[in-house]
Amino acid sequence: MSDVRFYLLWMTTFLGFPVGGTLAILLVGSIEGVVSGAVAGVLAGSIVGAAQWLVLRGRPGVGVAWIPATAFGLGVGDAVGAALTGAGTGIESLVVTGVASGAAVGLLQWALLRRHVRGAGLWPAVMAISWPLGWTVTWAVGVDVERGYAIFGATGALVFAAITGAAMLLALRDGRCR
Repeated sequence: MSDVRFYLLWMTTFLGFPVGGTLAILLVGSIEGVVSGAVAGVLAGSIVGAAQWLVLRGRPGVGVAWIPATAFGLGVGDAVGAALTGAGTGIESLVVTGVASGAAVGLLQWALLRRHVRGAGLWPAVMAISWPLGWTVTWAVGVDVERGYAIFGATGALVFAAITGAAMLLALRDGRCR
């Protein structure tokens, strides 16, 4: 697959964010604490993980385990974020939750990539930076983040996908896989 084709396909993974967020808000409601954060995060993360897996499947280290790793990571991250911020929805709370979620998802995804992709070591850092950036963009465009969503919206997801797509492309390029 060409680099351009991979990147364009990765950009479509942004769709997992509004779909996953909608599923979480419909089934769980607003995040009000650790338990609702964990459950909503797992639901939203499973959709995001599935969207990413559809693009990554067949790559070394990326099996179907990518989906539960992403789901569990977001569940942990949203729960930790809710615990640290009291399930706050101000920009400071969103950034804290974003760092927690990005780090948790990034570490679990890295665990799958690390044996197969030389550049995988940077993945947790990329995620820990990109996730709060997605929340910041969503907040900045005026999305009603006070609703207590499990995951940021489509605008933040587009920025997130652009950054993580470039990082993943660099990590997976020829000569980068073991």
